[in-house]
Amino acid sequence: MLLFTSIPILLTRLFLSHVNSHFDDDEIDPRIASDHYLALQLASDPSSSTPKEAPFLDPLNKTVPFASLARSQTKSPFHIVENGGLICLLKTCLESKTKPLESNTSLLSGYVDHFQSTKEDKGWGCGWRNIQMQCSHLLSRRDQEVKRVLFGGSEFVPDIPSLQRWLELAWRSGFDVSGGLHFDKRIYGCKKWIGTTECAALLRSFGLRARVVDFAPEKSRSMYLSVPGSAVAPKRRGYGPMDRYVVRKGGSGVEKGGDSLGSSSSSRTSKGAVLMEWVWNYFSDNRLDVSSGVHITNKGPLYFQHEGHSRTIVGIQRRLQGTTFTPQYNLLILDPADFTRGIEKALVDKRGWEGYLKRGAHSLTCPEYQMLYVDNGIAVGEELEQLKTIDSHFVEF
Repeated sequence: MLLFTSIPILLTRLFLSHVNSHFDDDEIDPRIASDHYLALQLASDPSSSTPKEAPFLDPLNKTVPFASLARSQTKSPFHIVENGGLICLLKTCLESKTKPLESNTSLLSGYVDHFQSTKEDKGWGCGWRNIQMQCSHLLSRRDQEVKRVLFGGSEFVPDIPSLQRWLELAWRSGFDVSGGLHFDKRIYGCKKWIGTTECAALLRSFGLRARVVDFAPEKSRSMYLSVPGSAVAPKRRGYGPMDRYVVRKGGSGVEKGGDSLGSSSSSRTSKGAVLMEWVWNYFSDNRLDVSSGVHITNKGPLYFQHEGHSRTIVGIQRRLQGTTFTPQYNLLILDPADFTRGIEKALVDKRGWEGYLKRGAHSLTCPEYQMLYVDNGIAVGEELEQLKTIDSHFVEF
């Protein structure tokens, strides 16, 4: 049986024990943080008065103070993929590989831009790049409310230094206090590794409902509950939007192909089965009647963290094998370490793309994983306050 609980993440810096070299940090203007908080409050309160300074006309036709950071942030450069983007190209390749009478189903997220690591952030920037991929999807949707609040309504994905400033603002506004203390609330200009909780804090500071899921053995749960100087959370069952995705161990076979996502060789099949089933249920919205073929879903991509690296899951492929119809899965992943032009060429040529994007269940060998997804809507008031504490759903391997 899987144990599925909601716990405050007091130590989700699972993958931050890397060597961090630093640039000189600059102090951030406290007025920026207060402006940012005020902007969020006014955006959620139609009755608020309209300040005269630094007005910003949002899609709902009311002005809010446009924080200094929103004015000074820089758009991140990235390679624009033609022909509808990488997800459309991937859909075409998956369809071309489907054989008649074969029970083969692929579920994809909506639009996602690929942000590759460059020489400036090679070796430490994967977390930031995956945040950029997540945000590219959020900004591609027709949700005007999300576009209005995310990055001050800029409607573009900021570069890493700008994201670092936004994360500092999130910490100083009270989001993920323990995480902010871990970094001394300073990350701008630093080559520091970040992970899932930093992504959650940043997105939640805009009112986005970013949710974290931990996949780990039961014995590892104490890591999240016994941090010195922190309150120990009660072990209680969480009731949230992902409760319907609880799965049991066993079931999935092991697919050949793809690189390793870890180093431990224990419990490979069961780990792969648990995580793959969860991802399948996420993209399928727990539906049992998904037809064969390739489907673009209304689900966003998943921020996917494991020890030493993070990637973005943009979909999943399922094949039903044999007389028992045992499911075999492949994750469909965009990796910041890959070159966008290389991925694009492989997809256009329909040759070599599987090496870039497909990862089988056998590759899920790390002892622990984390996922992040974003629920619909914008949190305000008491819910926004609750989002300041980064808690997690725990799924036992």
